[in-house]
Amino acid sequence: MSSTQAVLLLKDGTYFKGKAVGKIGTTTGEICFNTGMTGYQEVFTDPSYFGQILVETNVHIGNYGVSNDDVESENIKISGLVCSTFAHHHSRKMAVNSIDDYFINNQVVGIQNIDTRQVVRHVRDKGAMNAIISSEITDIDTLKQMLRDVPDMAGLELSSHVSTPDFYTTGSDQAAHRVAVLDFGVKKNILRCLNERDAYCGVFNAHASVKDIMAWNPNGILISNGPGDPSAMDYAVETVKALLDAGVPMFGICLGNQLLGRAMGLETFKMHNGHRGLNHPVKNIITGQCEITSQNHGFALKENTNPDIEVTHINLNDNTIEGIRIKGKKAFSVQYHPESSPGPHDSRYLFDDFISSIK
Repeated sequence: MSSTQAVLLLKDGTYFKGKAVGKIGTTTGEICFNTGMTGYQEVFTDPSYFGQILVETNVHIGNYGVSNDDVESENIKISGLVCSTFAHHHSRKMAVNSIDDYFINNQVVGIQNIDTRQVVRHVRDKGAMNAIISSEITDIDTLKQMLRDVPDMAGLELSSHVSTPDFYTTGSDQAAHRVAVLDFGVKKNILRCLNERDAYCGVFNAHASVKDIMAWNPNGILISNGPGDPSAMDYAVETVKALLDAGVPMFGICLGNQLLGRAMGLETFKMHNGHRGLNHPVKNIITGQCEITSQNHGFALKENTNPDIEVTHINLNDNTIEGIRIKGKKAFSVQYHPESSPGPHDSRYLFDDFISSIK
């Protein structure tokens, strides 16, 4: 275990001292917390976490190592990690590496030996804010000066940083359905869930033109998850509007839900500290059934002001909008992650609903 000292400093001046993990260096981002008890590698590689310092509330992080099968993108996307105990030894036979080597290889800075309960309670009460972790600079005044230059998450367009630079496909080109995926930070398991339902996926860059997307002849459109503030993504909203006009069945996930809402004239807002974890209760208003969902978002739709939109799902913790559908169109979206990697599979039926709308 590294004996190098490290510091976590929050924008409001609160700071914590611990031990360095991963790369020795300095990193910044908006601090947030995830309450999941498992699936740390899937969380680290989720592109929706780009630009964020993650607090893991589970005590032991890394105890089952890392596996090539447990990634949601090609590398770690979080800006930094805060945890209580960073496990330098793992016990899972299928693991290909330790989490320590994984972080060093990905050049990610972290801090351990932190009372994460205290950090989470602070962020929960004060709200998400920028933070800095450093294992090379421990002077608080110097870190405060560096932190002043970090832009707030509100107003940041981040999807361009994580979207695929080149078009690619997944699944069989002989599949019954062709789904164009607008990639704002899509998770691999979303593509797997579509491939498993006999869909051939074409994955397009976030800035792809409607002309190029429609030239691929899709019979379904997936608007993916991703990081950043949807109010800074007018280019994406215009694309979604045009695709809605094209009349192709559409399914939005997480950021995709916010973009679909904005395309229909709804506003979004930055949440106090967001929803991140594997146990968020959501009610399906249409069926009356409840789902335990996997979530990761810091922005959400405001109240529904458009009579052409029907709210289909609500969060049972705070009554925020968790799903909408467009009346008269085959277009719907949810704020949570039905691919649930990690998390429960209560919401996988939404992929079936999407494929049924294509049929």
